[in-house]
Amino acid sequence: MPIDTIDPNPVELHPHSPHWADMAVEESARLKAALGVLLVTVHHIGSTSIPEILAKPIIDLIPIVRSIEALDDKEDAVRALGYKWFGEFGLPGRRYCYRVDPVSKKRLFQLHCYQEDNGAVTRHLAFRDYLRAHPRLAKEYEAE
Repeated sequence: MPIDTIDPNPVELHPHSPHWADMAVEESARLKAALGVLLVTVHHIGSTSIPEILAKPIIDLIPIVRSIEALDDKEDAVRALGYKWFGEFGLPGRRYCYRVDPVSKKRLFQLHCYQEDNGAVTRHLAFRDYLRAHPRLAKEYEAE
């Protein structure tokens, strides 16, 4: 399939919402239903996963899959969930997708899909966990 083009998304910062975690869980369930046993787990990352900081109201998720090639074969299933598919999009081993709200046309979710043995997953989770454990540094990150 052809790779989609990126739609501009203006930066908006919002106070943290506990609803974002619920949205991440719900979207993870949709992904599991579409990808089945290929999907190992889904992690909520990005600014919406860090309590007490302003964040772009876009839920970043890392779906971990058993095989990135098998995920490529499921591109149509991901698109059927409403996602635009961008392939690696500049990061080898990653598959990037996003889904917009059909009413507002604003981005709701971004997927950064990786195979389970990709070291980028550890880096993403370590960064998130470090900011969660160090609220003062998270506030500094918010200011950047």
